[in-house]
Amino acid sequence: MGERGRAFLVPAGGGQAIPGPSGLSSLIKARAETTDGTFTLLEHRVPPRAGPPLHIHVREDEMWYVLEGELRFKADQEIFRASAGSFVFVARGTPHCLQNIGNVPARYLEMFAPAGMERFFEEIAKQPREGLAPEVYRSIAERAFMKVVGPPLSESDPL
Repeated sequence: MGERGRAFLVPAGGGQAIPGPSGLSSLIKARAETTDGTFTLLEHRVPPRAGPPLHIHVREDEMWYVLEGELRFKADQEIFRASAGSFVFVARGTPHCLQNIGNVPARYLEMFAPAGMERFFEEIAKQPREGLAPEVYRSIAERAFMKVVGPPLSESDPL
């Protein structure tokens, strides 16, 4: 673990580059080792109409700041839109998912508190891009204290 209170800088465009879950790039900007376990920060790009399945984080609160594009979120049973400049918070234990509803890739910052979810993204990045079996995704998610509880928003609530 890093030393608490220690400062660090990740320059624009910097961070650990990994393939994102949706196939576009992701950057890990802050992780457990650099924040003494307090939070994880990632920058994601997600293609049009893409997004994760409905899921619950058992131990982390999750936050997003939309940099480019427009996303829609489902949290519990509510669906709402978030455009560039919007901030979204979802407390641990809340079923949620998101979808890029634009015609171009969206870009957003995603933060988890406490840290640790970066390991999920790193493990997903090691998987084949095409045809990731749902049971493999669920297994990786479970190891990261995440439960998949439903389909992506594109399937449960099509546009």
